Amino acid sequence: MPDRFQPHDSTEPMAAIILDRALASPETVTRARLVQAETGDRFDMVLTRLGLVAEHALATAMAEGLELEVAAAHDFPAQPLSCGAGPAPRFLRDVRAVPLRHREGKLDVALADPFDPYPARALALLFGCPVRRMVAKGSDVDAALDRLYAADETHEEPGTADGLDVERLKDLGSDAPVVRMVNAMITRAVEVKASDIHLEPAEDRLAVRLRVDGALRDEDPLPNRVKAAVVSRIKVMSGLDIAERRLPQDGRLRLAVGGQEVDFRVATSPTIHGEAVVLRILDRSSLSLDFTTLGFEDGLCRDWVAVLERPHGIVLVTGPTGSGKTTTLYASLAALNTPDRKILTVEDPIEYRLAGISQTQTKHQIGLTFAAALRSFLRQDPDVMMVGEIRDLETAQIAVQAALTGHTVLSTLHTNDAASAVTRLLDMGVEPYLITSTLNAVLAQRLVRRLCPQCRRPYRPDSQALAAVEREDGAAAFLPETLYHPGGCGQCNHTGFAGRLSITELLPMTDTIARMVLDRAEAREIRRTAMRAGMVTMLADGLIKAAAGRTTLDEVLRVTRED
Repeated sequence: MPDRFQPHDSTEPMAAIILDRALASPETVTRARLVQAETGDRFDMVLTRLGLVAEHALATAMAEGLELEVAAAHDFPAQPLSCGAGPAPRFLRDVRAVPLRHREGKLDVALADPFDPYPARALALLFGCPVRRMVAKGSDVDAALDRLYAADETHEEPGTADGLDVERLKDLGSDAPVVRMVNAMITRAVEVKASDIHLEPAEDRLAVRLRVDGALRDEDPLPNRVKAAVVSRIKVMSGLDIAERRLPQDGRLRLAVGGQEVDFRVATSPTIHGEAVVLRILDRSSLSLDFTTLGFEDGLCRDWVAVLERPHGIVLVTGPTGSGKTTTLYASLAALNTPDRKILTVEDPIEYRLAGISQTQTKHQIGLTFAAALRSFLRQDPDVMMVGEIRDLETAQIAVQAALTGHTVLSTLHTNDAASAVTRLLDMGVEPYLITSTLNAVLAQRLVRRLCPQCRRPYRPDSQALAAVEREDGAAAFLPETLYHPGGCGQCNHTGFAGRLSITELLPMTDTIARMVLDRAEAREIRRTAMRAGMVTMLADGLIKAAAGRTTLDEVLRVTRED
């Protein structure tokens, strides 16, 4: 069997299927042909790499056109399928094929290009049995090849990275199998709409986990011997010091994934078994700056926009880390971003670039803190300022000063509910009369997983569900007769959930609340008074969304339960 071969040209049959099923316009197909002629790449790789046709749609169309099965990610084996010496990894990469299993006297083989007859014939000859062709996404094939055969291709010595010099690390990070492995992992994460990629070194492997809709889920681990190479590749891509493995590092990188520019925030941390890496995926194409899409009800949306439109004052968004505060602030800035307003922000870090807004990144090593940047903003005549977080008294005092001098200030606090934000400012040392004079409103929020509308299943809540919500005054009144369970289908990757939405509570600074602040009332007293005045709590807002089939009762209780 030759190591290299001239690949079969599948352009014409593949283009015919794409046009027949209207997966792309004739102009798009023509553009792909031109790119293929310039680069010499395979036609399917050109289509998917440029984002002209989705990989899943292309694989499904080819399978239907040829009456073949589609191989899913879980069909790929945990260990290489071998026969004697087994197929050479380089050959499998050339033909983009993976032997899957023996079934009913035949060998199942996943193919990225089912129109090419050569791989099936060669593998049938090698394994001595007929081949049953299956169609697979190119990224699934590449990821499986990386996982199954990368160790054979990198020839890296087993052991830890401690004994590897810098040049060796650079070489490892530049090896083609490692590059493909990292690219496939990132592509997979973006495709499933993950928010984070976690690489966690263990004694015998590099664990890979993706955070999807707020929940971590395991992916296939990477071999131990490529651990240092994968981490080195990511550090090179994000501009980090490849030789520094004892201290945490932070970096950024930008990649084109599926034809879209995607930013990543990278953080490394030393552990006993090597460096752990977390890549935060900042996909601007999936960022929604629409309040309704984020989960704001119509009434809350009107009230929140009215608060934002006030000519001066402080507006706070509260919640723990990962509760969507920054996204809500970005949506608020987008609503305020008109030609007649000058908007400045100071953030740590800047997660998304917003057109028409001047954004500043803090740099604590040179003294550019939230407070220092906010103080400098006052000399630049802005209308609206956003500070990533009020962490200390100095920042709070400058924000108050800005609000008193006619500016709108948006910021965040880490508190459990809206009322606690007031007491948090008091605890920092802000005078009560300054809070009542400058604070316009506080929005508290959490994120819950959004039910897949295709497979959700209705049910009637029982007495246990009623008892779970009765702990809060008035919340039981929002418990409906019908709630929904998650199901599981192809649309939601069999999880029952697709995306997330916010549940919120808005506390405006009314005259009654202002008097309580002046008297230094406790947060729970302020909360009860606001509820009697009509404030819809996060729990109640969550129940409203659960009644509409947008989330589940368990999700609402998970993020609002205090005990």
